[in-house]
Amino acid sequence: MASESVQFCTFYLGELLFGVEVRHVREVLREQRVTRVPLAHPMVSGLINLRGQIITAIDLRKRLNLDSSIPQPRRVNIIVKVDQSTVSFLVDAVAEVEELQNYSFEPLPETLKGIARLLVKGVYKLPKQLLLILNPEKILDPQTT
Repeated sequence: MASESVQFCTFYLGELLFGVEVRHVREVLREQRVTRVPLAHPMVSGLINLRGQIITAIDLRKRLNLDSSIPQPRRVNIIVKVDQSTVSFLVDAVAEVEELQNYSFEPLPETLKGIARLLVKGVYKLPKQLLLILNPEKILDPQTT
């Protein structure tokens, strides 16, 4: 009997490779025009208009407390549906869709510190680097700090 596998949409934030389950991903778009929202949570980059639907754009660099001062020429929007919410995760670049076996999923390494310990579910060891699996529900929860 074959082991269960899961597909992940993978993407980069700087040199780090992250993934979110494909079942949450609706589409991937080039950088969209973002309308800033005054007094919004720092993780909120702004709002985008996706074919008439107004969607909150979450800057994952800021959410994960990564260096957001490095200019990114063309960022990418990953449109994600979590529970009843549709949001955009703003990332540096999209990578591959990876299909990985559940048995190879590992808990967080002790070296992972800070907010990432709360927002990352676990890791997969790929041939060239670690794939950090995000928990989209926790990303959207402003109480998770």
